[in-house]
Amino acid sequence: MMTGRPEHTDWLADSGDRLTTADGKEVQVWEFRHQADESILSSWASHFRNHYCSDAEIDLLRASRPRRDYLVDIKFPSRNSRLGPSIRAGDFGEILVADFLEWLLDYWVPRIRWSSKVVRDESPKGSDVIGFHFENADCSSEPNDVMFVFEAKTKFSGSRGNKLQTAINDSAKDHIRIDESLNFIKQKFIDKSNHEEANKIERFQNPVDDPYVEKYGAAAIISEEFYDEDELVTSDCNSIPQSSTVIAHPNRDNLTLVVIKGGNMMTLVHDLYQRAADEA
Repeated sequence: MMTGRPEHTDWLADSGDRLTTADGKEVQVWEFRHQADESILSSWASHFRNHYCSDAEIDLLRASRPRRDYLVDIKFPSRNSRLGPSIRAGDFGEILVADFLEWLLDYWVPRIRWSSKVVRDESPKGSDVIGFHFENADCSSEPNDVMFVFEAKTKFSGSRGNKLQTAINDSAKDHIRIDESLNFIKQKFIDKSNHEEANKIERFQNPVDDPYVEKYGAAAIISEEFYDEDELVTSDCNSIPQSSTVIAHPNRDNLTLVVIKGGNMMTLVHDLYQRAADEA
């Protein structure tokens, strides 16, 4: 992964617009102003590819296949299968939110989720994106340390449904599954003998004895041709279906709502996967 801020994150711009949900929550509206800049797109494709398979490891994994074929046939979600395009869109949205959380909000975001897939045309279980902020430079624990858990949903086609509401609904489950998600990330670091990063995760595994601040987020990433403010403002953090009842988001007061819109997003997604494979 990149150590400096990737240039494609400069295309993320706060529009200044704010929406209000049915229950009075503010929604930030950001724009992804992507451009046909070959240098930035190439760098972004490398960054994106390494979420699935690091360039340092691809030759150990690909056997006799060309790198491009290995990525297209095994690692990346399929462009042409029944589920592949929606998984591509979902993965893209999660990785863009991870970039947003890390480079614009200044959190440490482990990039574990996408390389750990067993089936490429499925979404991994657990929380979508988790970021951490340490008050101290040496990462020693302080009560003001923060764990920020985001759910991300995309709308790059004419499919029905308010994706911001879907993200809110899924975010309401994060407080239940966070222990499993943290354990998964920590285990993956231990598998790679990266005990320093594993210890950073451990700091957030015992909130009772070692408290910290919990924040939650719900993001909808929407292609401009399907952007509908009238639909988005019907979102309601106090009306979340769960089993046979309706509940309020358990962390509504610490919930950030974000919409990111951009032009021709599904075309961009396919082009980015293609470039990531071709330039491997």
